[in-house]
Amino acid sequence: MTGFALGVDQEEWCGQLRALAVERLRPLAEKGEPGRVNRPLLAALGELGLLERVFASGALDLCLLRESLAYGCTEAETALALQGLGAHPVLRAGSEAQRERWLPQVRAGRAVAAFALSEPGAGSDAAALALAATPDPGGGAAGGGGWRLNGEKCWISNAPEADFYTVFARTGEGPGAKGISAFLVPADRPGLSGAALDMLSPHPIGSLAFDGVPVGPRDLLGEPGRGFRVAMDTLNLFRPSVGAFAVGMARAALDATLAYTADRTAFGGTLSDLQAVAHRVAEMATRTEAARLLVYAAAGAYDRGAGDVPRRAAMAKLLATETAQYVVDHAVQLHGAVALQRGHLLEHLYREVRAPRIYEGASEVQRTIIAKELYGAVAAR
Repeated sequence: MTGFALGVDQEEWCGQLRALAVERLRPLAEKGEPGRVNRPLLAALGELGLLERVFASGALDLCLLRESLAYGCTEAETALALQGLGAHPVLRAGSEAQRERWLPQVRAGRAVAAFALSEPGAGSDAAALALAATPDPGGGAAGGGGWRLNGEKCWISNAPEADFYTVFARTGEGPGAKGISAFLVPADRPGLSGAALDMLSPHPIGSLAFDGVPVGPRDLLGEPGRGFRVAMDTLNLFRPSVGAFAVGMARAALDATLAYTADRTAFGGTLSDLQAVAHRVAEMATRTEAARLLVYAAAGAYDRGAGDVPRRAAMAKLLATETAQYVVDHAVQLHGAVALQRGHLLEHLYREVRAPRIYEGASEVQRTIIAKELYGAVAAR
């Protein structure tokens, strides 16, 4: 890929993914129950080798994968992304035993993963986590000399139906982010319970309660007190790909709007003949293209190991998610009442597009990260 265009092979692959999403995955998604994990859909993602690509590819391939699936089936995109988000810490920081136990099952779509970071009092401010990991020298699961987890997690995708959770808890090695550790917690651990939450978006999301849940040294992901780095490493990869998800939705809304306004008759012609409509569509297309290119640039920076990945990732997520909201909203406006009917593509996208501006760091948090990185560079000079 150059700075401005994908290669022919990449374009062909994206086209194949869009067709696959519509023909093979959307029928499975439509059979699923809103707010519940769709295990047949996950199994299909595994059988098609798409979950394998999440773990075997770089950031750019992940973005192309998420964008293309989102265009044709947002449920398939989200199911795939949540597997990656929940299991990426295991891939990067897990022990050999943890990777061997869980990653083949995740790649096959047989085990459901979840990323358990947010809490009722710690959403955007991830360093303010309160879930306590209290030392338990004589107990703990998996090896003794462990901890007991007490507290809550909230707004956790795939909860409470996941088979395991990547859990971030305060072990107290230092203040703030320095005292957080990451654990792999199987769903059947005693003291762990959860409840589904009824949210605007149709994907599964819930809360978790930890009542003395035992964890031991063999459950750690990485080193004690280094869990915040595990979380940020995961988010730096997935934030640009959240932007890719948003771009996929924006492109679907834009294409639907182009087709509709070119055909819909009004005021003696088609809607596309009206300058106000044509200019609105031109703005939608320009913003979508700008967001798409920024996402690709951020992914390329991650794959190169560039030092400015946090800033680029934040910029990509910020612009792409805000752009998608703009594009889908104006697409609904140009379609009129038909777009508000249950089952219409734009009605679906209108519900889906709102959450990405909040999760994995709200837009305001992305602006804070960008500003901090910019001023940090000034101070370094």
